[in-house]
Amino acid sequence: MNSIAVFCGSSIGASEAYREGAIQLGKELAKRQITLIYGGASVGIMGTVADTVLQEGGKVIGVIPTLLEEREISHQHLTDLIVVNTMHERKSKMMELADGFIALPGGPGTLEELFEVFTWNQIGLHQKPCGILNINHYYDLLISLFDHMQNEQFLQAHNRDTLLVDDNIAALLDKCATYVPPAVKTYQLSK
Repeated sequence: MNSIAVFCGSSIGASEAYREGAIQLGKELAKRQITLIYGGASVGIMGTVADTVLQEGGKVIGVIPTLLEEREISHQHLTDLIVVNTMHERKSKMMELADGFIALPGGPGTLEELFEVFTWNQIGLHQKPCGILNINHYYDLLISLFDHMQNEQFLQAHNRDTLLVDDNIAALLDKCATYVPPAVKTYQLSK
């Protein structure tokens, strides 16, 4: 695994644990020589993880749309900053560049990015690992919702299992590195 896209907040969050988790992830990515692909901002835990990877000698590629270049304060010290026109282009470019995806705590934008890559994996548009770093139990309710979806038969077990979850950074990266995608979901008509 050469690169991972990290989806996370442009805010620092209410708990110091989120910032600390971003720092620890950044250190582990640099240690493993995994390039960070992220949203290109210098603020929030987005900026924290990018700064840490850079401080540890790693590579960071940011992808930011012109709309957010000033609002999210684009990071000016990255290995590469790619400026695109739209949010759709941002996500598409991040998906193209990344060998896998990890969500840290964040808001609706983070969830939207996670849901898209998870859904695209499920329908076979890519076969890359999708993970959640569950810092400070941030995603416990979302994980319960996915379990509920499975129990209510709106999410098949083998697709649910493609969403890798851990609160340990090294363990989550190991799961991503050894990820084997399931067969692509198909449908059968009832007779």
